Amino acid sequence: MKVKRYNYRQQFGPQVDLLLAELKDMLLDGRYILTPEVDDFEKAYGRFLGLRYVRGTNTGTDAIAIALMALGIGRGDEVVTQANTFNATVTAIRMAGASPVLVDADPRTFLMDSSQIDSAVTSRTRAIIPVHLFGKPTPMVPLLATAKRHGIHVVEDAAQAHGARIDGRRAGTFGIAGCFSFHPSKNLAAAGDAGAVATDDLQLAQKVDMIRSLGQQSQNEHVVAGMNSRLDAFQARVLSWKLPRLDEWSSQRRAVASWYRQRLADLPVSFQEEHPTEEHVYHLFQLRTPRRDALQRHLVQAGVDAVVRYPMPIHLQKSFADCGWKAGEFPVAEQLAQELLCLPVRPDLSAAEVDYVANCVRSFFGA
Repeated sequence: MKVKRYNYRQQFGPQVDLLLAELKDMLLDGRYILTPEVDDFEKAYGRFLGLRYVRGTNTGTDAIAIALMALGIGRGDEVVTQANTFNATVTAIRMAGASPVLVDADPRTFLMDSSQIDSAVTSRTRAIIPVHLFGKPTPMVPLLATAKRHGIHVVEDAAQAHGARIDGRRAGTFGIAGCFSFHPSKNLAAAGDAGAVATDDLQLAQKVDMIRSLGQQSQNEHVVAGMNSRLDAFQARVLSWKLPRLDEWSSQRRAVASWYRQRLADLPVSFQEEHPTEEHVYHLFQLRTPRRDALQRHLVQAGVDAVVRYPMPIHLQKSFADCGWKAGEFPVAEQLAQELLCLPVRPDLSAAEVDYVANCVRSFFGA
């Protein structure tokens, strides 16, 4: 059996020809940039989140950078985030002109170790970026309390957590801004790069609007230094087509994750800790084992598309060598990078496919 990570055809449903006809009309009519399709998606995603303002961007990386810039964060400022995130989180901090400061991960949740934030904050700190990694929402109440105590912003990296909830509230709605990626690998996937900044703050939304459009307030009136990062109209239409099914897909992902957990519970492996007040959306299902590399080879040979995400933590990346971080400085992030393996977790994954993957994992451990 072959078990794939992605099934894009399934995401579009049986009436995809209707969408293709709309995209053809958009192409021939020249509806490309900040069209009604973009406005429609921004409003729909705002309703989904329960926020008043969504501004589409070219990528999720741009979304974080633009949110920071709109908050006036730049040269001389520091932004705290976690050492086990994807490169884009820290790249966006650098794009805004600020300096990244890292804290280690929690070994149970694989998220930011919030207990380290106080010691990471300095007089230059302007924001914290928690990353809702793998689809699990970061516990926000203690983190928001820490930010309030220090008088700094919280900007959420929700690129992997579309629709995740804590006590019924969506990830990306707790801080001053939530930043999303709609890369084709994401739970809500465009047909190319796309991102968004979401907020309830009108002034921030207006600044994001200007920055994403080269700092333009009106035609040829550029009032701030900006960038060219607008959500493509085609991508907006694709996202609007898929959005109504997102909660259903999240439920199906949780079901797949539950099956894996049950089938593999007696093995010498562990998983990302769950909490009863949250709704994990399982962008990635991570299995943790010191024998990760050998297990991956075993699964790939069996036709299972198991992959390693983030095999090198941020502080060991050459692109951030000038930050002065050293090996051993963030030991949990380093260990997770060596031990986490992603099993396929598509919404349409069948019980037979889950059983096959689980049986392959079990056979590796001789169970």
